[in-house]
Amino acid sequence: MNEVNAEKPTDLSIDYPDRKLDRLTTFFRPIVAIPILIILGSLAGTQFFWEHGPWTWDWYLGVSFIVGPTALMIIFKQKYPRWWFDWNLHLARFALRVVSYLALLTDTYPATDDEQGVHLELHYPDVSAELEWWKPIVKWFLAIPHYVVLFFLNTAVTMVVIISWFSILFTGRYPEKLFHFVEEVFHWNIRVQAYAFLMLTDKYPAFSFDDWK
Repeated sequence: MNEVNAEKPTDLSIDYPDRKLDRLTTFFRPIVAIPILIILGSLAGTQFFWEHGPWTWDWYLGVSFIVGPTALMIIFKQKYPRWWFDWNLHLARFALRVVSYLALLTDTYPATDDEQGVHLELHYPDVSAELEWWKPIVKWFLAIPHYVVLFFLNTAVTMVVIISWFSILFTGRYPEKLFHFVEEVFHWNIRVQAYAFLMLTDKYPAFSFDDWK
């Protein structure tokens, strides 16, 4: 993991499984994931499942992050309560473990608290030094070009997961290049969330897989 800071406020890495994966749980992945999806859904609210659905790759972004209150605190108090940040961080980690399991990146059943093979770090901002008080009002709008790009990237991830599903069933392996493509798209999603909704940075995310520029 790289150290996060104001210049690169997010870091995501997922351990590549350099071994044969479980074909049985891979075949039945949507079914065996139901219990952990119910747990995550109970945190996110039932409306989240109806609006986003668990089979798209931006669905975990609808979980119950503390967004509105954080925006108000930044605007009016220039403050980001640490426990709100910790909630967002740990919920994002949990959601990413679940979505990584659904995407077949791991066959280790997602834990509610252990890091396992999905490593996410987020930068806790020094609000007065790093964030402009008025930007939470417009960040969601400024990120619209990223939403368009991510629509196509997340659609591509769906195709990659289907291809990898067949690969695992026949060879037991997740093609490494496809694995890292999915990993990078997930990180792109997180970078946009960190900017537009988690409000961890005012630095606009790059339109590339090279993290932040």
